[in-house]
Amino acid sequence: MAHAVRAVVAKAKNEPVTVETILVPDPGPGEALVQVQTCGVCHTDLHYREGGINDEFPFLLGHEAAGVVEAVGDGVEDLEPGDFVVLNWRAVCGTCRACKRGELQYCFATYNAAQPMTLEDGTPLSPALGIGAFAEKTLVHAGQCTKVDPEADPAAVGLLGCGVMAGIGAAINTGGITRGQSIAVIGCGGVGDAAIAGAQLAGASTIIAVDVDDKKLEWAEGFGATHTVNAREVDVVEAVQELTGGHGADVVVDAVGRPETFRQAFYARDLAGTVVLVGVPTPDMTFELPLIDVFSRGGAVKSSWYGDCLPSRDFPMLVDLYRQGRLDLDAFVTERITLDDVESAFEKMHHGEVLRSVVVL
Repeated sequence: MAHAVRAVVAKAKNEPVTVETILVPDPGPGEALVQVQTCGVCHTDLHYREGGINDEFPFLLGHEAAGVVEAVGDGVEDLEPGDFVVLNWRAVCGTCRACKRGELQYCFATYNAAQPMTLEDGTPLSPALGIGAFAEKTLVHAGQCTKVDPEADPAAVGLLGCGVMAGIGAAINTGGITRGQSIAVIGCGGVGDAAIAGAQLAGASTIIAVDVDDKKLEWAEGFGATHTVNAREVDVVEAVQELTGGHGADVVVDAVGRPETFRQAFYARDLAGTVVLVGVPTPDMTFELPLIDVFSRGGAVKSSWYGDCLPSRDFPMLVDLYRQGRLDLDAFVTERITLDDVESAFEKMHHGEVLRSVVVL
């Protein structure tokens, strides 16, 4: 049986999204049908709409979501109807070369649902990050459902499905920030502020927020930044060095993903420090760096895939911290909207007016 539900679809590159009726099949083997409760409006969804990821239109947008399992397919043993879940796009396979060496957070063959969701005329939809959750219901692989505390607010914890987990993980998992260390975060949107929150959780002593917008810098202070730097007014590298005894930060996170911000990140770190790229560049961007500088500065230059997270490990732990009042996920929710408001939410995000608009169904 197919379920007819309302959903947000991007039909063509750079065209406004529309709310359509789509058909969602019952779950097959290894799949789960999820009644979506909330879904954050993430910049990745805008990338899809703009054709910045691929051209497999039409896209079923939305991926940063929480909801309740409605039905499961054959072979699903650790999930049942009624379970409250946060959706993830890292359903580990357990058999690829990364999984076999015990690095499940890098799984190279993650699972998605096998059956397509379609428009009413049968046109297959490409679900964003294999999820497609700007919809009243969505079909995912059972491994994309992570059970968490059902007393948690879906609008807040659903953000772990992408941006907040990416930021926290960039600081803690990829960057390895720990107590007493210094960190600079370039770009204080949702992902950057999550990196700041993660650094505070880890006990970093100096947390430097860098942005060109004073309002965003003010938000960053609310998440734990000890210092702020407006990149329009001062040289970022010099400012970070000045705030770290002339040395540079132990970890620098680039949450923007542009050549100029990556250069700032590279030179704003201390010797043997770590640079983490978590902001997503566009395919046309290139970067040139003297190789001697890579050698002479030592340390590590890393990209962070989904905050190098393992959802089954990290989501429940972070939800517990949220429930204990130690991680303010509520502060990331700027506004609660409907499916019909997604296009206007893209505009607000583009202009830096929100951390997260969250669709509530």
